[in-house]
Amino acid sequence: MSDTLAIPNVPFVRARLSMMMFLQYAIWGAWLPVLYLFLSGHLGFTGAQIGYCFSAGALGAIFGPFLAGQLADRSFATQKILGVSHLVGALLVYLMGQTAQFETFLGLAAIYGLVYAPTMALTNSLTFAHIKNRDADFGPVRLWGTIGWIAVGITVGQILFRFYTPTGVDEAAVLAEQNAGRAVAFNISAVLGVLMGFYCFTLPNTPPTKSATEKTAWLEGFMEIAKQPLITLFLIAVPVSMIHQFYFVQADGFISGIQAGEESWFSANIKEIFGVGGGLMTIGQMSEIVVLAMMPFLTKVLTRKHLLLIGLAAYALRMALWAYMPELGFVIAGIALHGVCFGCFIFVAFMIVDENTTADIRATAQNYFNLVIVGIGTIVGSIFATAYVGEWSKVGEGAAATTDYTKLFSVPMYMSIACFVLLLLFYPSKRAIASS
Repeated sequence: MSDTLAIPNVPFVRARLSMMMFLQYAIWGAWLPVLYLFLSGHLGFTGAQIGYCFSAGALGAIFGPFLAGQLADRSFATQKILGVSHLVGALLVYLMGQTAQFETFLGLAAIYGLVYAPTMALTNSLTFAHIKNRDADFGPVRLWGTIGWIAVGITVGQILFRFYTPTGVDEAAVLAEQNAGRAVAFNISAVLGVLMGFYCFTLPNTPPTKSATEKTAWLEGFMEIAKQPLITLFLIAVPVSMIHQFYFVQADGFISGIQAGEESWFSANIKEIFGVGGGLMTIGQMSEIVVLAMMPFLTKVLTRKHLLLIGLAAYALRMALWAYMPELGFVIAGIALHGVCFGCFIFVAFMIVDENTTADIRATAQNYFNLVIVGIGTIVGSIFATAYVGEWSKVGEGAAATTDYTKLFSVPMYMSIACFVLLLLFYPSKRAIASS
């Protein structure tokens, strides 16, 4: 355990961890929300190719427990692994924005996933190592990652609106210019990656624990997550991650189409504030801040199971709004539900993983959950949301084809309802967990 736990100036340590979270998620939030239209609208990739590109970045989450988790739990200080990973990642994400070839982009995305995806779990494990109270402290630290996502999302959205939205041309020409402008998001991400890389070397020292009894942390981790409640949580997290991908893969195109097709005072003012596309999606992160800030209170009055169920209900409601009420006001309401989806399911799941695993495999356990959420679920979900459901929901042929969003979003809506029922039936109660 790091000696920083003995430092009395806890707010200062929390401030350093908060800045880490800010940069960590700003790096990802710069380009992920705009990736779909960059690949489809600018580079002209097919639905299947786009699905593979989204999936390639998730490969790192699959190997994270065996590489980054093992290194952090057994060999090297976590902050050093983070620093090197982000510096390498900055170069890779810059190159992703410069290429127009499918094979090259796919390869870069796969390598980038190997160095970036594990860092999400490592920032969690480093934070848990240096906070005194999991329920009270993790939320206020992690919400700065959300603030980072918002700040960079609005920045990219404003750049697209101010510099890549021509006037006096038709809707198709506007969208084409904006799609090309989305390349700037990769440059912003690269700059943030360099800053994060050097900043990580200044973080509180987090060496491997000296109390480890099993040399292979990944094997010990397998043994612990095979027990309740983690086994149920991990299994349900796979379809939840697939549902999440419908949001990240399809939302930018859906929202941009709604914005381009609605000319009203409300729509015009929304563009002035948030820009276009990914900028509007930051409303979801704003609601996430509210939910994370309330988490110390929510964890006192609600059980972990209740919070997870609320998150799944929010997933279902968001998809229902987008499927059956495709107007800007309802679309924004669906975006705002992202905070409840993430905060009550994924964020709470991070805490459940930490409190149900031993300290000497903390990084590996977080990487295992990352494997499910960002790895397996993302790979399967990206292909499912594009090459399968995305193509199935197309209306028309060739370049004239459009998406029937009622068909598209009804699929994750029913998946959310099914996950709600499964969790209700199989996730153990608080009393059952305490007695096990």
